[in-house]
Amino acid sequence: MKITDELLDYIGILARLHISEEEREKTKQEINKIVEYMDILNELDTTGIEAMSHAFPVKNVFREDAVQPSIEREYVILNAANKKEGCFKVPKAVE
Repeated sequence: MKITDELLDYIGILARLHISEEEREKTKQEINKIVEYMDILNELDTTGIEAMSHAFPVKNVFREDAVQPSIEREYVILNAANKKEGCFKVPKAVE
């Protein structure tokens, strides 16, 4: 696959890039190198290889949701600059 000026313009539109005239030739060469490398990878025999979504095995990292004792409200509210009826008092955020 050869990268043409039209294809480069289309890629620029899709990627929302402005490619100046000075950058055009270098960009075409770099994209051509990427496409050539992908052609090499396409030649590999991948039969019998399972598709994967991650490079490392992903395990469920969720823990069981269990009720545990928390810090006492009175202890937490000790450091509050402003408090009212056992709660933090903060400035109004929405009018």
